[in-house]
Amino acid sequence: MRTDLVGYFGKLATATLAGLFLTTSAQALDRIRIHVEGNDGDLEDAIVSASLVVAAKTEGRTEADNVFASALSDYARLLDVLYAEGYYGGVINIYVDGREAAATPLLRAPDRITEVAINVRPGRPFRFGDARIGPLAPGTEIPEGFAPGQPARAPVVRSAVDAAADGWRDASHAKVEVAGERVVADHENATLDSVIALNPGPPVKFGRLVIQSESRVRAEAIRRIAGLDRGDPFSPEEAKRVADRLRRAGAWRAVALEEADTLSADGEMDMLLTLEDAKRRRIGVGAEVSSLDGGRVTAFWMHRNIFGGAERLRFDAEVANIGSGNSGMDYTLGGRLTVPAPIGPETTAFTYGTLERLDEADYLSEQVEVGFGITRRVGGNFQLDASLAYFYSETEDALGERTFSLFKLPISATYDRRDDSLNPKEGFYVNLDITPFVGLNDTESGVRTYGDARGYYGFGDDQRVVLAGRLQFGSIAGASTTGTHPDMLFYSGGSGTVRGHPYQSLNVDLGGGDTLGGRSFLGFSAEVRTEITDTIGLVAFADAGYIGAEQFYDGSGDWHSGAGLGVRYMTGIGPIRFDVAYPTSGDTGDGVQIYIGIGQAF
Repeated sequence: MRTDLVGYFGKLATATLAGLFLTTSAQALDRIRIHVEGNDGDLEDAIVSASLVVAAKTEGRTEADNVFASALSDYARLLDVLYAEGYYGGVINIYVDGREAAATPLLRAPDRITEVAINVRPGRPFRFGDARIGPLAPGTEIPEGFAPGQPARAPVVRSAVDAAADGWRDASHAKVEVAGERVVADHENATLDSVIALNPGPPVKFGRLVIQSESRVRAEAIRRIAGLDRGDPFSPEEAKRVADRLRRAGAWRAVALEEADTLSADGEMDMLLTLEDAKRRRIGVGAEVSSLDGGRVTAFWMHRNIFGGAERLRFDAEVANIGSGNSGMDYTLGGRLTVPAPIGPETTAFTYGTLERLDEADYLSEQVEVGFGITRRVGGNFQLDASLAYFYSETEDALGERTFSLFKLPISATYDRRDDSLNPKEGFYVNLDITPFVGLNDTESGVRTYGDARGYYGFGDDQRVVLAGRLQFGSIAGASTTGTHPDMLFYSGGSGTVRGHPYQSLNVDLGGGDTLGGRSFLGFSAEVRTEITDTIGLVAFADAGYIGAEQFYDGSGDWHSGAGLGVRYMTGIGPIRFDVAYPTSGDTGDGVQIYIGIGQAF
């Protein structure tokens, strides 16, 4: 026997109408019985998960009207489950206090329900007989499960249609559609024939970018940032990049980019853009505490659209080492202006200025730096930065009062494949900074290099256990230790390098009790992060750091290390971090150290 499949949503419509005639009762549902013929545990679990009756009892919505409406809706929902598992000859009975729910007149709906019984006879599992879809775009890969002899699960058919459509869309056929389908169940042989015909439609080109909403950002600036080139072949990936560029600009709270329904005579398709402006101004504060290094307080003020072209102006202020036992307080005030898409949609220009007073254990420096540069994104994860800056400092350290004056050319490359920057569970992050500097007057010239690589591997249910590792390295070539500004030298110790040791406590001994930072640096960190509940996590960690006077590591410097335990409290803005660390090697330790902050340590 062969029968064409028909729609099964009549009972769902009946369930919707039922709500118009039912009255509320306080009678509670006492019991739900579920029986699956053949005792298929996986199928029974899927039925329990899909059942609205089960959900109503779990959530305490056990009044008669809620339960009866849920029972009527369950016919369609449970049939969906059977189709999803490849059962096309199933029988579903839902009894409400012994009466079939679907056979109960709506005007005689029960005003009390104490028991619901769900009986499912799935029948024989079906397999694909004829499984075809086409035509296909070159290179399209259809799911392996959509083939004769494979289990005839409904989601596999949908996945095959999606894969075929995506193949044509990737080939610029934006209006591909299903032109016809034949889905026939052969109950005698338990097979399902699924033959689907596609109409790819014509190749499509990008048309106009049509801005459908009001925005404080000028229309020409919006189009410049979007970078949509009219006349280029349509590409879903390029459309996604356009939306991502607009989101990164930061001027809008919401960005929606949709395809027009129709094509022009020459095959162009307009893209419809809807924007919702973000608040123009924003302020924020932050804090971090260490038991020995003291506190750190930060604040910022930002304008998202200062000149009407999505330009961002931001001022930052910071006070660090508040109450530190090793040094005085540090003060920083800086401003930065960024301009999106000055020479192409994937670029951002910036200019900045910073004033600082750094009162560290080894030196006191009052300094200023001003510069400008450009950022370019390559793909979605790779970013290049280059800038030119002037740096001036009046410094007092073990060598006396000194003046530094130099030009910098910082160049940075970052590749970020983390799934979450504040609480990563998988992926990696790599950053490399190379900064040539040219000294003026008596300041020496050289090259400063710094690298930071981090990796994450999560496993277990929902990746509740994460292994995290970090490697840092640094080098100064060309300039001597005494000829390099102390703030450009390397130190180890504190929350960013080795926990359990005071901030910047590992340095280079110049003799006579005088110290300065080193020209070479290595840092290692490892963590095991475990989520105990949805909001509480525990961390075990170990850190090690090396500082040397030479420009590259040769083992002549000093090492120190620390280890400890931490607690994480998960919030919407990232985990709140509380770490307790103790020195495990080296002579720079000063007992137990406590660190509090927002986000993981790395």
